[in-house]
Amino acid sequence: MAELYLVRHGQASFGAANYDQLSARGEQQSEWLGEYFARHDVVFDRVVCGTLRRHEQTVEGILRGMGIVGATYEQHAGLNEYDFHGLFAALGDDFPELTRLATGSMRDHYRALKQVLHLWSEDKLRGPLPETWAAFQQRVADARAAIQGGGGQRVLAISSGGPIAVTAQQVLAAPAASAIALNLQIRNSSVSQYFFNADAFHLATFNSIPHLDTPERRDHQTYG
Repeated sequence: MAELYLVRHGQASFGAANYDQLSARGEQQSEWLGEYFARHDVVFDRVVCGTLRRHEQTVEGILRGMGIVGATYEQHAGLNEYDFHGLFAALGDDFPELTRLATGSMRDHYRALKQVLHLWSEDKLRGPLPETWAAFQQRVADARAAIQGGGGQRVLAISSGGPIAVTAQQVLAAPAASAIALNLQIRNSSVSQYFFNADAFHLATFNSIPHLDTPERRDHQTYG
C-alpha cells in the first residue's frame, strides 16, 4: 500500500494583521520536521499542499530541512482551512457572548471557536456563510480522493487543522463532533500517517511530533 504523511502547517501568526504566514517558530518547526525525515531516510515521490501561504512556507521549510532545492509540488484547495473569520461573522447578533469571547485571549478564542464549529456543523449559523459544513466535508473528501488517485508510493501533504481532523473523521466514519474535538487538538507541524490504495484508506498514526519531542524543544510545541 502507499503511504500518506499528512502534516499540519507550522505555527502561523495569530494576532498579527496577516495570520496566513508562518512565525519564526513555525519556520523552525518545518525545518526540523524536514531534518527528521532526512535522518530517517523518508523520501517522498509526491508533494501536495493547500493554496494558503502558510502551507507553501511549510512545504518549503520541510524541503529545506531535507536538503532538497528546487522541488516542485502540487496544490489542492480542498486542503485549505475553513474561513474561521467568516464563521464568526456569520454569528451576527444571535450570539453576542461568543463574539465577545472570540476577541479575547487565544484560549478564549479557541473556546469560542469550538462552539461556533458545533453551530456550523448543526446548520445553526444564520448569517452568510463562506461555505456550508457539507461543502467543507465534500472538498476535504475530494482532496483525499485526489491524493488517493494521483499516484505516488509515499506522499507528503500539507494542510490545516480542520481538513486534517475531517480526514480522520471520514476515514473512521465518526460523527461531526469527533472532527471538531480532533481539530482543536492538532499541533503545528504534526504528522498523521495513512496507508492507502485505490480501494481503502487506513489511519496508522495521528498528530505525532517526533521532531519536537525533546525537553529542549518543548516550547516549540504549539497549536495556533
